[in-house]
Amino acid sequence: MRRKASTNLFAILALGSLVLIGVLGLLLFSGSENRSSLTADGDRVESLFIYCAAGMRYPMEKVSKAYEEEFGTRIQLQYGGSNTLLSQLEVSQTGDLYLAADESYIRQARDSGLVAESLNLALMKPTIVVREENTTITSIESLASADVRVALGNPDAAAVGKKTRRLLTRSGHWDAIEKNVTENGVYKPTVNDVAGDIDIGSVDAGVIWDSTLNQFDELKAISTPELDAGEAMVQIGVLNSSRNVTAALHFARYVAAHDKGLLVFRQTGFRVVDGDLWADQPELTFFAGAVNRLALEPVIKEFERREGVSIKTVYNGCGILTSQMRGILETDGNGFPDTYMACDTYYLNTVKEFFEPGTTVSETDIVICVQKGNPKQITSLQDLAREGVRVAVGEPQECTIGVLTRRLLQEAEIYEVMLDQNIKTQTPSSAMLLPSVITRSSDAVVVYYTDARNNLDKLDIITIDSPLARAIQPFSVSLQSDFKHLSHRLFDMVSRSRDKFESAGFRWKLGGQSGS
Repeated sequence: MRRKASTNLFAILALGSLVLIGVLGLLLFSGSENRSSLTADGDRVESLFIYCAAGMRYPMEKVSKAYEEEFGTRIQLQYGGSNTLLSQLEVSQTGDLYLAADESYIRQARDSGLVAESLNLALMKPTIVVREENTTITSIESLASADVRVALGNPDAAAVGKKTRRLLTRSGHWDAIEKNVTENGVYKPTVNDVAGDIDIGSVDAGVIWDSTLNQFDELKAISTPELDAGEAMVQIGVLNSSRNVTAALHFARYVAAHDKGLLVFRQTGFRVVDGDLWADQPELTFFAGAVNRLALEPVIKEFERREGVSIKTVYNGCGILTSQMRGILETDGNGFPDTYMACDTYYLNTVKEFFEPGTTVSETDIVICVQKGNPKQITSLQDLAREGVRVAVGEPQECTIGVLTRRLLQEAEIYEVMLDQNIKTQTPSSAMLLPSVITRSSDAVVVYYTDARNNLDKLDIITIDSPLARAIQPFSVSLQSDFKHLSHRLFDMVSRSRDKFESAGFRWKLGGQSGS
């Protein structure tokens, strides 16, 4: 008698199992109160608990064993369908990491507040699989034949089932295939269960991940355009429920390193991403225009603490920073920044061939600062060119404020006159200009509003009526960085720090949303 399956019946059974597993999970974690705290170096604990998609079992067992041997941290892996695991962690609200077979589950977990960071591991796609000797199944249409017993991952439990249903609904094949599976085949809770049924011959065909196929010598794939269109990204996410976030991130980085975990994934048939180089405690080099310092410093400290990494941050005028970059590249390249946040897009553009396209984070106004009480009665750029007005500006070859000031004065057609008569001082940063007006050695300076706003008791601010009177701060990651993914997570933390930028006087621009 042929095996029959019902999605509704499976859902009922799965619900009962979920409750039982949730209780068992809570019991398991009640014993985890004895976990040791982080050691002095900040990222070692006795154990980590990972919800792991069943299709990742083969590589993850090897990766976890290698990690345990290298660092002494025990890795507890709980396997299941990606959706089943997501439901379990929603119930238990415990655990350290969640490895899903499709990024859509990580996205759901993030939207539900369960996942913080996520790291890409590998690409997979669903494929029809049969035993080597089978010659009758050649297309998607074959799966709808009443003569063919089919196993599919349950769409409400396994990522491969959900992806298959979505793709075949799009192609118009799902209804007929679902009917055949319900009447003549079987739904299974994990991709490994589907592959196992095909392998032992209890069904004629099934749909599994192409990476899973590599674990079975007697099976072969039937490529179809309908399923080839459905690549899925395998991701590992750090759970907000983790009591040891730094240790969880340490393990996630190990799994996602191209010379550690991804080596195993590649060897077991996965198409892996280009991961970061492994380092126990990576060091990022971050070049940042001086205007960004006040907003960035607390973000960087938090990122270092959470990730267990160190960041060598170099603040300076962007002209000086970009000159340093070119000097580094003329030697051995060591010390070239992993990330760069310029004071304005101008100085990112001068080195754009070395960086990914920048993302605008914030902007600040360029203003005139004068002595308290404005004794020279300066109200506009043109007033800076009056006889007897002493002006200090940024040095264009060293800093962005110098370049942008020159542009403003050129637009006002007073730059050459001022250069000959009025500009008495040029400095390598905006912040270095303020002392000259505070000490009255200059009558006026052109600076960023973010630098001037904290000195309102000592000077007055004059706004500049020009669309050019602003600086736009972009963030970018170096093309040659060994830690691109880590650098992008640093950017993610920057992107969640609107409050810090606005409190420092910037207008928030990320995502096209301006601050007030």
